[in-house]
Amino acid sequence: MKRKYFSIILVLILAMFLSGCGSSGIVTPANNEAKIKSVINEYFLALNDQNWSKAKGYCIYNSDMYYAICQMEDLANTIYTYCNIVTVNAVVKIYDVSIYGNHSQAYCYFTYVITYCGWYESDSGYIYYDLQKIGNSWKLY
Repeated sequence: MKRKYFSIILVLILAMFLSGCGSSGIVTPANNEAKIKSVINEYFLALNDQNWSKAKGYCIYNSDMYYAICQMEDLANTIYTYCNIVTVNAVVKIYDVSIYGNHSQAYCYFTYVITYCGWYESDSGYIYYDLQKIGNSWKLY
């Protein structure tokens, strides 16, 4: 009888330990792809809000993307000296994401328009955005 209770308790303890080994901590390619798409979309939302520090936060410090944000910020600040209304409309469509370990490329089509005082600056086209995984997050570079 004691052996039966011991076996049942042992199985229950083993079941408790194994239940902590779920797959929630495993990062799958689909999880990484979703994170990459989220970073790119959030980056573009930050551009629309002209939240330059947030946009820079999605980039690797001192990277080309980081400096592109610095240039956009400088342009917007210069325009603000002449106009008190500056709008940024930035849109991205992500077509494909390729992941190579801690590096990734996302093939996208982007459009942005900056309007001010009856004038506008715009650009659009297909582009590959390069990303690098830093810790658990992806950053543009």
